[in-house]
Amino acid sequence: AVRLVESGGGQVQAGGSLRLSCALTGDTYRTMAWFRQTPGKQREGVALIHSVGSTIYADSVKGRFTISNDLAANTLYLQMNNLKPEDTGVYSCAADRVHTIRTLHNPGFFDDWGLGTQVTVSS
Repeated sequence: AVRLVESGGGQVQAGGSLRLSCALTGDTYRTMAWFRQTPGKQREGVALIHSVGSTIYADSVKGRFTISNDLAANTLYLQMNNLKPEDTGVYSCAADRVHTIRTLHNPGFFDDWGLGTQVTVSS
């Protein structure tokens, strides 16, 4: 079974940067993604990447966040720049072994999830 473990969360001031990592063990993947959630809100898709390298971003993070992966290290990254207080949340990585998923609007498409890492951006 695939196991996903996130790291790199923390607290920063608005305008700062963080880099999240997600280490995968156990299998290969077709699509990987980052989602975030804050209390009282639905889980929101942030960015996804396919094994061939194509990417999709939420409008709210375009130009500020970059998703990438290191296939040799089996690690997914999310570089977050110019962070805003509204970026605060628990960030989780998700993966699907079989499907090329082309939407961030259905977390249920993803089979495997990490536990998440907290990102807090203060104004």
